[in-house]
Amino acid sequence: MKFQAERADGIPLVTGYGPGWLAVDGEKRHSSTLISTLGLLQDWDCLSFSALNSTHLEALAALCQEQGIEVLLLGSGQQLRFPPMQWLRPLVQQRIGLETMDTAAALRTYNVLATESRKVLAAFIVE
Repeated sequence: MKFQAERADGIPLVTGYGPGWLAVDGEKRHSSTLISTLGLLQDWDCLSFSALNSTHLEALAALCQEQGIEVLLLGSGQQLRFPPMQWLRPLVQQRIGLETMDTAAALRTYNVLATESRKVLAAFIVE
């Protein structure tokens, strides 16, 4: 799927998606990815939803706090899945909103929030 997003200066945007890949600003990536509207773009060490654990969410909460993030998007892979509630405590304590959706929906949502100049961190599981 190819995306046509409004251009947001200096903010990385998702420009495509398919099974086993996503593209950010035209560059294909074949692994799970962290991306933020504050310029972060890096591989994420969570290879699948079944590999997701509380340590991943603790690290994401710390990253959100460092960057002043308002919303964390979790793209849970090819289907909508939710992490256990007890893993969300670090996010709740810092008052960081969490939205979980399948990765395709999270990619689209990230682009919308990015063009609205929101402070967003997205963690996309690519399967």
